[in-house]
Amino acid sequence: MKKDWNFVFIAGLFEIGWVIGLKHAFNWWTWGLTLFAIYFSMHLLIIGSRRLPVGTTYAVFTGMGTAGTVILEILVFNEPFRIEKIALILLLLSGVIGLKTITPAADSEGGQS
Repeated sequence: MKKDWNFVFIAGLFEIGWVIGLKHAFNWWTWGLTLFAIYFSMHLLIIGSRRLPVGTTYAVFTGMGTAGTVILEILVFNEPFRIEKIALILLLLSGVIGLKTITPAADSEGGQS
């Protein structure tokens, strides 16, 4: 089960990459990296969600992507820092962490327990 969450986590990192790529890509090389990140994030999300609840997996994936994108935009691309954004990201992350924490462990046959 931990391996499945690792796939979802890595997929979330690639999601951050492709979302930022959609805004900042400017030539064939950066668009190629963006397309690669889109494919790889979706592929890893599919692999990770095979034995995990899809709703929880998708919530974690999108929560990571949203929080990571906003934080990276502030740190790297000089988006304005607003305390309201950070407070809402923390609220989002607390929900994502809560969902992951209460997700039941899969049994040996891949079903939910």
